[in-house]
Amino acid sequence: MQLCALLTVLGLLVTGSWAQGLMPTVGLPPCDSPEAEAAALAAQDFLNAQHTHGYKYVLNQIDEIKIVSRPLQADTYHLELDFLETTCHVLDPTPVSLCPVRQKINTAVEADCDFVLANTTQGLSVVAFKCKTETESEDKCLGCPQLVPLNDTDGLQLIETSLDYFNKNNTLNTKFALLEIGRMGSQIVSGGHRYFAEYAIIGTNCTSQDDDICIPQNHNVAIHGLCLAEGSADGVDCKIFAPTQASNATVQVQQLLHAHTFGPQHNPAIHGLKHHKLTALHDPSASGLLSAESNELAEVVAAPKDAPVVKREVAAPEVPAVDATESEKAPLPSGPILFAPICPGKKKHF
Repeated sequence: MQLCALLTVLGLLVTGSWAQGLMPTVGLPPCDSPEAEAAALAAQDFLNAQHTHGYKYVLNQIDEIKIVSRPLQADTYHLELDFLETTCHVLDPTPVSLCPVRQKINTAVEADCDFVLANTTQGLSVVAFKCKTETESEDKCLGCPQLVPLNDTDGLQLIETSLDYFNKNNTLNTKFALLEIGRMGSQIVSGGHRYFAEYAIIGTNCTSQDDDICIPQNHNVAIHGLCLAEGSADGVDCKIFAPTQASNATVQVQQLLHAHTFGPQHNPAIHGLKHHKLTALHDPSASGLLSAESNELAEVVAAPKDAPVVKREVAAPEVPAVDATESEKAPLPSGPILFAPICPGKKKHF
């Protein structure tokens, strides 16, 4: 009888130790640590690779990072990140690190995102993310430009006339078509409203302005550009991207874009919107891994099964040293830590 009881106790101890060994451990590295930086940049790369409209986003700040480790499984990185919209269109081959951030006076766009990444032997890959995009402008600025809906009639008129002017005066021997509208706005000046517009263009199979039926070329061979029109048709300036400049990520974005035409049915998906929001992907199978602290974010996105792996070397997380005097002031908690109240070493990039 005593032997049976002893075996039972030993069994419970072994089972408890085994179960404790399978419990996940949570690391809270500083936000300016190498592993935090690498994970945040991998998230930035993925975000821009799948964002098919509007402008590229650049990392602004790492708000929080949590690394969950489980035996026999890849470490999972949970991050809360802030991004800022740049002035580089998604088709612009300029590296996002060199893209200017849009200023508040021109209505900046910010994105608060939660990301979950897996750190496998192949590198960091995004499992899921959700983002919320919002605008920010200067307070009480009466003369500052204000965004208007992307289907605004006066703005569309400026785009149509300025593109016609550019086609008649460019020296590229190519007639361009409207690809998409980036943003439109108006500003009150002495003579009334002054409109401006940013829009992407794509080369067609026409070489003469007199050609009526023009078909946009395949993205792999077409010339693209981003135009800024201000005030009148002749106030247009276009930055042209040659096909050879396109990176692999840019080609992936190009394959998901399609050209638009003018008229009452112009791009109905953006009616009423004043800027391009970060879009959601289908099949959010990993949404349960996202932080419960950000349930108010509207868009939940899960990476497709064939999502690209962003290979970035990540050093093993280092446990920050704790000063003895500080440890006496703040005793260690007895239970598991799920979230840090603040992120040590919080780093603002811009």
